[in-house]
Amino acid sequence: MPDMLAGWPLITAPAFYALAVPAVLLMGLGKSGFLSGFGALATPLLALVVPVPQAAAIMLPLLLLMDATGLQQLWRERDPALLRRLLPPGLVGIGVGTLLFGALSAQATAGVVGALTLAFLAQRLLFAPRAGSPPLPGWAAQGLAVASGFTSFVAHAGSPPLNAYLLPLRLPPMRFAGTSAVFFAAINLAKWGPYAALGLLDRANLATSLLLAPLAPMGVWLGVFLARRIHATWYYRVAYAGMFFTGCKLLADGLR
Repeated sequence: MPDMLAGWPLITAPAFYALAVPAVLLMGLGKSGFLSGFGALATPLLALVVPVPQAAAIMLPLLLLMDATGLQQLWRERDPALLRRLLPPGLVGIGVGTLLFGALSAQATAGVVGALTLAFLAQRLLFAPRAGSPPLPGWAAQGLAVASGFTSFVAHAGSPPLNAYLLPLRLPPMRFAGTSAVFFAAINLAKWGPYAALGLLDRANLATSLLLAPLAPMGVWLGVFLARRIHATWYYRVAYAGMFFTGCKLLADGLR
């Protein structure tokens, strides 16, 4: 791989790769549905050493590679009815992100996402629904899907808003993972054109993505392996823990 990239303007700072390797693996685990929510930490982690738009640009090709791996493993587990409800407003969120890119800082978006994520968790803990409670209404599902597409475009942090709708449904773990995988595969593919038009996919970012590419499927494979074997109760405990730590980190980024 290094020989293939000879002459390309790679990022060479050791501090970048010290954070990039765990960030890519963490994103892969999140893409599998296991440790769902933790994947939203990947771009903020990279943003400690490079600007936020560059961090997002480096992650996008890796996300598409993870999506291909995840779809191969999880396509049959998807919920088509949920996807028909969530994907159109999710794509609207991509359009909103494209129009507002540069007008709203990634830090401000991170703060809003973090606050909403923690508010959702507080609501779940303090006012936990009883068995048989109805899911969130359709307008809430659509609003959260728009928010997911928007925050995914700005900082690849679309999982907390989507999870705010999916987690209370208490889907079987593999159905949850498959639905999330297909949703974000479509969302990430839709981001490629706008990212290219905004000049984010330059040679340096693409070369760095290519260097990190072998790591992309590893986290997905490990996450799918664990998701197939963990009890549903523990699966959702881990998912909520992921949302808590993600919410804290994104809120801290927004307030910094």
